[in-house]
Amino acid sequence: MTADLKEDGFMRTALKLARRGAGRVSPNPMVGAVIVKHGKIKGEGYHRFFGGAHAEINALEQAGKAAQGADIYVNLEPCSHFGKTAPCVDALIKSGIKRVFIGMVDPNPEVSGRGVKKLKKAGIEVKQGILEKECRRLNESFIKYITKREPFITLKSAAGLDGKIAAYTGDSKWITCEKSRKLVHRLRFESDAVMAGVGTVIADDPLLNVRMVKKARKEPFRVIIDSGLKIPLQSKILKPGAAEKTLVAVLKEKSVSKKAEKIKKIGARIIPVSGENNRIDLKKLLRILAKQGIASILLEGGSEVNAAALEAGIVDKIMLFYAPKLIGGKKSFSMIGGQGKKRISDSVNIDEIGIKRVGSDFVVEGYVV
Repeated sequence: MTADLKEDGFMRTALKLARRGAGRVSPNPMVGAVIVKHGKIKGEGYHRFFGGAHAEINALEQAGKAAQGADIYVNLEPCSHFGKTAPCVDALIKSGIKRVFIGMVDPNPEVSGRGVKKLKKAGIEVKQGILEKECRRLNESFIKYITKREPFITLKSAAGLDGKIAAYTGDSKWITCEKSRKLVHRLRFESDAVMAGVGTVIADDPLLNVRMVKKARKEPFRVIIDSGLKIPLQSKILKPGAAEKTLVAVLKEKSVSKKAEKIKKIGARIIPVSGENNRIDLKKLLRILAKQGIASILLEGGSEVNAAALEAGIVDKIMLFYAPKLIGGKKSFSMIGGQGKKRISDSVNIDEIGIKRVGSDFVVEGYVV
């Protein structure tokens, strides 16, 4: 086995470990670390929860004295600054690690490259860029959040093969199979927030919570786009136990109404946002949410919210679930509503498309160009 293949193999192990932190470490990145000596793994670790020890520290603890003269593989550049924990770079230098293999440098412009520089200054050999594309994909939400101060948006929708998300009556349960629904609940768990329009709340009265994930110890925030503050006060997401995680985004003039005060007393939060033509500015909403530590959002809106999000240019990724069904009907609801594009050349283009089977359904994933 060549050196490059060995390096890729150990980095894949680090990525697999890092993935265990999904849904638990945000707004921090997911990081895994593997300590190797004489071709054998001596220590493994990953960032388990926000505020907890970093991956490198956990791996060093497991390796013990074996870390002396060993290599460490980590998917993200070790931190060199004091945050909730001490710098990992200092611990690596102290441990006697000989070489550090890094998947990608820290995208945070305030610290990017400092860890590498400090390691090299201490005489430690550093190699970077191993499986960089895979490393960047793993932490795509963190990268956008830390560089643009906006959450990463994944638009999720489910439809029949004809692209219809509901019958003309509005009935939409259940289009997809149970395995698909479990995957959606996993996506919710791994996201900081689930976003939907008030139309979905009025029509379906959803909880938008996590129900099909074992040992899910956190719930995402629920962000409801509701320019005119039409949300019914009896909605499930405004009930005790749910309201505390519900954020209702409204036009500024609606945020001082009597109904807004009632919603606040229930325990939910009102987010005033400026806008035009009776619609809130979605870009401004994202910046407000980012300031509250929300780094990733699963958009589960209806056809009109999906159209508005694409029109506003806030969508980064799509996940479209297709069930082997044909719903039909001119008045049935489609994945993307609105007026649509005047010309095909104006279409929203999707790149890096992947297709996979989930039970009897299939999912199309891709990134908005």
